[in-house]
Amino acid sequence: MAARVEGSQEMRPLVADGMLVDREDQETVKTDGCIRLVGLLNEPFEWLRMLCGELETGFVFAVILVYGFSQGFAASFFRVVSDYYWKDVQQVQPSAVQLYQGLYALPWILKPAWGLLTDVFPISGYKRRPYFVLAGTIGSVCALLLLQKKPPILFALSTLIGISTAISIADVTIDACIARNSIKYPALASDMQSLCGFCSSTGAILGYSSSGILVRILGAQGALALLTFPLAMLVALGFTLNESKTSSRPDRQVFMMVNGALRNMIKTMKCPEVWKPSLYMFLSIALSYSTHEGHFYWYTDPKAGPAFPKEFVGIIYAIGAVGSILGVILYQKVFKNYPFRTVLFLAQLLYFVSGMLDLTFVLRLNLRLGLPDYMFVVIEEMSGRIVSRLRWMPMMVLSTRLCPLGIEGTFFALLMCIDSIGWLCSKWSGSLALHLLKVTRTNFKNLWLAVLIRNILRISTLALIFLVPKTGPTDALLPSQMLEADGSDEKDERLQLVSMNDRA
Repeated sequence: MAARVEGSQEMRPLVADGMLVDREDQETVKTDGCIRLVGLLNEPFEWLRMLCGELETGFVFAVILVYGFSQGFAASFFRVVSDYYWKDVQQVQPSAVQLYQGLYALPWILKPAWGLLTDVFPISGYKRRPYFVLAGTIGSVCALLLLQKKPPILFALSTLIGISTAISIADVTIDACIARNSIKYPALASDMQSLCGFCSSTGAILGYSSSGILVRILGAQGALALLTFPLAMLVALGFTLNESKTSSRPDRQVFMMVNGALRNMIKTMKCPEVWKPSLYMFLSIALSYSTHEGHFYWYTDPKAGPAFPKEFVGIIYAIGAVGSILGVILYQKVFKNYPFRTVLFLAQLLYFVSGMLDLTFVLRLNLRLGLPDYMFVVIEEMSGRIVSRLRWMPMMVLSTRLCPLGIEGTFFALLMCIDSIGWLCSKWSGSLALHLLKVTRTNFKNLWLAVLIRNILRISTLALIFLVPKTGPTDALLPSQMLEADGSDEKDERLQLVSMNDRA
């Protein structure tokens, strides 16, 4: 017994030592886990620091401001609040709202004109700064004009189009810089579009989540007036942007530049490498007509629909914006180096699947599956926005790779104009479908049929995927002579914020 006791006593230090070893291993595992977590959280900041080093901090900040506050926050806030404005203040039918909203696309269709202005017609020697100031001024004034009690429909529509014009001019101005940098740094083209997508989605989360609450507190008109603040930030950007002043050109030289730019645009568009993917992008947007207003009126209807309150409608779209960020991350981490055709084929297929979720919700089949409306609409919106972003990102990267050097701002605007025309066709054809199927403010009997036809058109777009090139984001798509230009204007494109020391 004594030997056993002594043996047990001798074993205690060994057990204790083992426990110490185990604790040390546990501490090591915890430390490694913390390091990995910190590294994961720090990864976006390192990526942003890399972009600032490669592309200049001023350019990155301008992208964040325009895409985050103008396109992200202002556009998303505008989308929800204007829906309530037409529904509650003007009290019009959903098919009419889609017709009016189609007119919001007119400034975006004019993007080649804005792009030509920024490329060829500097104001007081500056190419970019005055257009940011112009955009911010137009948008702020139009937002304030909507404070009238109940203006005529034509006046209200004009001011809403004015807000859309401000956002589109700012978009063209920053896209010109993005297109040029995508040509100069093709390996960073996907990263730049990921930055744009991340900023716009983050801004959209703020815009959507606050829109419903502010509509309830201030009303639709008061909430629209708040757009003055994010749009006024464009004016501040125009005054704080440091841009090299260009020498004034004779009128004849300007005319020759415009003529040359138009000729180059026509020449580039005739290339099969350009018109084929451009045609696919247009058709993929136009064929999938929009039923958004039908869904919106149905969401808020107390009898036929789920009767979501104003706050929750904004939350739904905010959750969708989170899905957009996830779509950007998914593209950046997994698909950014895949061939364009592969990614767009998969994205269009998933786009059809997400559309079937819309159909399931409208038919209320989710209730038969035991999923309440609040839960299912989150799943529907999240998945739909992930797929939409996954579908949109390669289109944007492809568009930047199709731009010839020297007219990159104008040509990129032309490609975006084609997309805007597709969006206009989508809105107006959706308006026609809702009207023909007699979907009104209170009658949603045939809404499911409108969604079903839209989904069939989505899947049919896959038959056109052969128009998209098999090449990847870093492969050259245009003939080499279209990617060559003199360096006379390169200095003008190096945009950076004025430091406090420079201004002092």
